Order: sequence, then C-alpha cells, then structure tokens
Amino acid sequence: MKTSDVNQTSNTFLDIVNARRSMRDFKSDPVPEAVISAVFGAAQRAPSNCNTQPWFVHVVTGETLERLRAELPAKFAAGEIALDFPYDGQYDGVYKERQYASAAALYDSLGIAREQKAERNAWFMRNFSFFDAPAVAFFTLPTGFGLREACDLGMYAQTVMLGLTAHGLGSCPQTALAFLANVIRPTLSLGDHEQLMFGMSFGYPTDTAVNEVRTERAGLAEVVTFHR
Repeated sequence: MKTSDVNQTSNTFLDIVNARRSMRDFKSDPVPEAVISAVFGAAQRAPSNCNTQPWFVHVVTGETLERLRAELPAKFAAGEIALDFPYDGQYDGVYKERQYASAAALYDSLGIAREQKAERNAWFMRNFSFFDAPAVAFFTLPTGFGLREACDLGMYAQTVMLGLTAHGLGSCPQTALAFLANVIRPTLSLGDHEQLMFGMSFGYPTDTAVNEVRTERAGLAEVVTFHR
C-alpha cells in the first residue's frame, strides 16, 4: 500500500474513533436493514480467544421494540429486577472521579442540577425507553462463559459501535438494560444456552446538546507503560 493510502486510511480510522461517543437522543427514522447487516457482519471480524467467537446478538426493531419500550420502564420502577450476570458498579479513587465527572457532564448538558433528584431519575429512566432509538441490540454470552469471553464480547461490541459511527449512526451501550433480563429474555425467546450481558440503543442521533457531550479520557502516560 502506498504511503499516501496508508495515511488516508489511518486518518479515516482516527476520525471514526474520535467521532464515536454515547448518544442519548435519537430520531425515529428507521435504520435500513442492509446497513444493520453490513455493520454486524463486519463486526464478525472482531478477535476472540482461540477464535471461539463467544457472542450472540439480538437486534430488535418494530413492534417487539415498542412492546419492550412500553414495558421496561414500569418493570424497573416496580423493582422487578433480575440479572443474568452479577453487577456491583462500585468504584473508588480515580475511577469514581471519572464516573462522577461523566455524570456531571451529562446532566450539565441537560441543565439538570445535582439537587434535582426527580429530574435526574426521570432522565435515567429514559434508558429503558432506549432514548427513543428505532433499534436496540442485546448482546449475550453462551451460558457458562465468564470473564475471558466477556472481554471478547466487548471487542465485538466496540467493532459494532465503530461500524455504526462509520455509517453516520450513533449508539449507546447500556448496562442498565441487563437489569431487566427477566423481562427481555421471554420477550426475545432467549434460550438457556445464552445469558444477557448488556444492550445497545442505536439509530440516527438528533442535533441536541446531550449528544454533544464528550467525556474526558485519561492521558496516554496514565495508562500505557513503554518497556524498552
């Protein structure tokens, strides 16, 4: 490959990586099935331990999506919560600082102050209506698989998100959706051979302030050590 071609390819890749961020408000415009197939088909090139490809995906649109959109908020509000995988979600030190900074950036974009608990909760509940997205993907692992395979699933999901970005779409990975595996499993007829890890809303993002939120990232020196 020519140097000019390499530079163009690398610049395109960096543009896609830098453009990807979690979108939390979507247009109702449907995503063409051909685009969905292209994105998820390309993601099959994601790496996995010993090429095991330990993932399943359920892409939901149409009437099934609307049924979940109507049902999930009420179920969560009623405390009818059940997960296929345990979730702690408690962080300390710099990790807690990053979590708080991310939440602050989100709510600042919405004009919701820290003391406005009801408004913050109402916004959080939009997770369960998929931020009005026209499509949602639910990612599952084969039953009995654990941490190593979850890493593989993460690489697959990142490839999906970059693919969506490359096609002008936005996405939002949502651990919150896994809290209602008890509702999602029967709706999607998930078999005993798979367990729900998380969901991802996707579609064409709106031009709203919440979609402009860009959270800070740790500097290279904070996470990468060079050994020479």
